[in-house]
Amino acid sequence: MAIVSVITGYIIPFLLVLSFLVFIHEMGHYLVGRWCGIRVTAFSIGFGPEIVGFTDGHGTRWKLSLIPLGGYVRFLGDEDAASRPDLSGAMAQMSEAERAQTLGGAKLWKRALTVAAGPIANFVLAILIFAVVFSLYGRMVADPVVAEVRADSAAQAAGVAVGDRLVALDGREIRTFDDVRRYVSVRPETEIIVTVERAGQVLDLPMVPKRVDITDQFGNRVELGQIGIVTDEQRGNFRRVTYGPLEAIGQGFAETGHIISGTFQYLGNIFAGKMSADQIGGPIRIAETTGQVATLGFVAVLNFAAVISVSLGLMNLFPIPVLDGGHLVLYALEAVRGRPLSERLQETVFRIGFALLLTLMVFATWNDTIGRWIG
Repeated sequence: MAIVSVITGYIIPFLLVLSFLVFIHEMGHYLVGRWCGIRVTAFSIGFGPEIVGFTDGHGTRWKLSLIPLGGYVRFLGDEDAASRPDLSGAMAQMSEAERAQTLGGAKLWKRALTVAAGPIANFVLAILIFAVVFSLYGRMVADPVVAEVRADSAAQAAGVAVGDRLVALDGREIRTFDDVRRYVSVRPETEIIVTVERAGQVLDLPMVPKRVDITDQFGNRVELGQIGIVTDEQRGNFRRVTYGPLEAIGQGFAETGHIISGTFQYLGNIFAGKMSADQIGGPIRIAETTGQVATLGFVAVLNFAAVISVSLGLMNLFPIPVLDGGHLVLYALEAVRGRPLSERLQETVFRIGFALLLTLMVFATWNDTIGRWIG
């Protein structure tokens, strides 16, 4: 029964969410590539041996593969599923018309647009998911009014008082208590200026959020910054806000932007030594979290899928050669140099990129397993 519970509660929800997000990502590559006149030879959800598939009238093999941890679109002339340029000399045997249908033979702007389309598709999906959720279900908000100041907190040290209304953080206007939480959580041990309104006066209070470890509702440890203020239903005026279609799309853009900026802030904190890297997770942690979120209902799963979609898009934009971002860096170098890198140098770059990606995967898996046990 335990195995069945793991499969139905964690593995199946994880695979469904991941496969859908991968499909959207690869469909972005596929649609833009086809629009640019590039021939697609394979569209796969998963890696490894094919389980089932078919070939359409354009010669594209659509398939479901054995290892369901990603996917790929393979274009004519690609060396492999990572769309490395052909280094075997096969393109030299093609006619001019055939080479024009390859990714490597397409104009530079078409290659860049095709590669960028995957991550962009993930961002667009996230925006649409958030927009649908905000339009149909709305969101709970609270005014940024202080109901309690925790003892020995950054807020207490800075002189924040009960009844203060927070109006800005580092000069950025805030409207809800969630705006405060979102901004502060990714800025531990970093001085911020909190602007409060008190009895008609506006005060700028400098403070340094403390780095704290908290445990979420599922028992997972989360590291973040806190200043030590709390609101309540009376002072915060808790309420559900719904949005019209256009306003919901705007909110979807904003929510996606918050996730992107928060991700970069977190990565910057790691390099600055203000946060640890043990929150970087891989498939195991995502599967576990997917199962946990699934217990909260359909809307929670939708929101989580949107967050993962943004993360998938960002990860693929990392400047690692086997990822989309690495291809875009090589295209940028080609645009500056007026010609691509030599085949030998490209091969070296892709080998280094593969090693970096493998290292990142091992590190994430360590965090998901041994690292969590040690912690």
